[in-house]
Amino acid sequence: MSTQYESLKDADLYRNAFRVEPPAELGERQITPRKSSFFIARTLTGATDTENAAARAALLEASAESTATSDAPATPAAAPTHIRLLSPGQFGLVPHWVKSASDAKLRASKLVNVKSDNASTGTPFRDAWLNNQRCIIPMMAFITEDYRNGPKGQPTRIARVDGLPMGVAGVWSRWKDPEDGTELLSFTIITINANAHQLMNRYQQPGSEKTMPAILNEGAYDAWLGARAAQAKEFLRPYPAQKLLANPVEKKGRKDPLGLGMVVRKQS
Repeated sequence: MSTQYESLKDADLYRNAFRVEPPAELGERQITPRKSSFFIARTLTGATDTENAAARAALLEASAESTATSDAPATPAAAPTHIRLLSPGQFGLVPHWVKSASDAKLRASKLVNVKSDNASTGTPFRDAWLNNQRCIIPMMAFITEDYRNGPKGQPTRIARVDGLPMGVAGVWSRWKDPEDGTELLSFTIITINANAHQLMNRYQQPGSEKTMPAILNEGAYDAWLGARAAQAKEFLRPYPAQKLLANPVEKKGRKDPLGLGMVVRKQS
């Protein structure tokens, strides 16, 4: 289970790692169920023309800036084929068919993860998957539990060795409150089996199936967002263990220079 993760620490990481314009405010760093964070989609069903036009304009501007700073000869700019739209959303999926706000809260707390095998068949997720409502969840790291030293799990931070952000596969949903008409965008992390993973098989409850977020290859972002439902699971593969780093963390430590609510203890 991946029920907590760190959002991006710097606005430029949205531009450099994901080619999207950063939000006006970065928001909270530690994301837990029902907190607001951000996800990246190809389009948002029901998005206004203004939203889609803004996304296209931002991508054209980024492309123009890249060309301006390049030594390559100038060529006529073409409209981008793929648009990545950054959107705020709640961590914890609320399916579109939920009937009440109270039910939405209960379901969101439980639907923060979906196993890859269930993403296309499970009732809460099936419609989002079949409607190609896939997304990328930007994060610096995710938190898992290490039970190797006793029954009380030790929170452990899993990040990339190179310090760059991860793009994790997910699905998103749009829910409309039947009482007041307000809309809520929400998302869930897709996880994959990690029983044979050289790093992630150490964590989580003993005797349970080991899982990990489906971390996407950077070069596959657009292909993941644009793939047909029948082909999308091909992108859900274990991320190489040698590219990940695990460090224990202490909650509410004496010193918390990053404001994370925890202190990372680097392994020797």
